[in-house]
Amino acid sequence: MAKMESNFKNMVIALFVVCLAASATLGFVYELTKEPIRLVDINIKNNAIESVVPEFNNNPSNEIIRVPFGNDSLNFYPAKMNGELVGTAVETFTMKGFGGLIRLMVGFSPDGSIIDIAVLDHQETPGLGDKMEKGKSDFSVQFQGKNPAEFKLAVKKDNGDVDAITASTITSRAFCDAVRRAYEAYTGSGK
Repeated sequence: MAKMESNFKNMVIALFVVCLAASATLGFVYELTKEPIRLVDINIKNNAIESVVPEFNNNPSNEIIRVPFGNDSLNFYPAKMNGELVGTAVETFTMKGFGGLIRLMVGFSPDGSIIDIAVLDHQETPGLGDKMEKGKSDFSVQFQGKNPAEFKLAVKKDNGDVDAITASTITSRAFCDAVRRAYEAYTGSGK
């Protein structure tokens, strides 16, 4: 095979062929992985719903309610036992984390008390901010059974009732902010 002359036209053609092959490969991989990623996300949400509300026999994911809140909306997943509401899982978020976005699933009893909280996603510092996750610390346990009408969802440093994670005040404040958003949307007392 003869060596191609290195000129502008040949370089553009070579670059075009390489870019075309790379973009086609990227598109193929995206299409191949899109559905498995969606199914994993659904599974994570369903597991989080199960962990934050009492036992139920409906499918909360099929009864999702989008509730407008400020400029956004939050997803509500009603958990029912034999048609009676036993709890509501609220998918909430905040952008105030040290690493940005924190997504939580907060379970509320019909009276507005917090049943439990599960962390869906975050980019907090390993060993510090990630202590908001169950199994890494007992931080989220202090919210269980509390009704935000009487329990101030702010860290003690900000005159609230929440003990912050040591050396992770920003993460603790963000966690409280996400829970507060969920409670305000749940009770209709928010913006």
